[in-house]
Amino acid sequence: MVDSPTPLGRLEQDLRKGVLVLAVLSQLRTPQYGYSLRQALAQRGMPIEEGTLYPLLRRLEGQGLLASQWQADDGPPRRYYELSALGTGAYTDLTSAWGSLASVINRLLTEED
Repeated sequence: MVDSPTPLGRLEQDLRKGVLVLAVLSQLRTPQYGYSLRQALAQRGMPIEEGTLYPLLRRLEGQGLLASQWQADDGPPRRYYELSALGTGAYTDLTSAWGSLASVINRLLTEED
């Protein structure tokens, strides 16, 4: 039997989902394959499950935000992803939007009644 997340756990999941695209885009300014991307995100405090990451990468590529290519350097072939020109623009815009949103949320959280 799989434990269902607590109400707080579900809320935390919702918060993470909202920023996951920006987190992934931030790490794809240089080419990375799925496993290396997972490691980079985890090392920076944003762990992500394979079952979440790979569909997200395919979706972002389908939207034109990522480009990918297969490479077989000293090992098995790996699909490397990186920002496309459209993805670079989206990353810039989302970074700006995140900064504004984080500023508003910080004000709301520290505001006294």
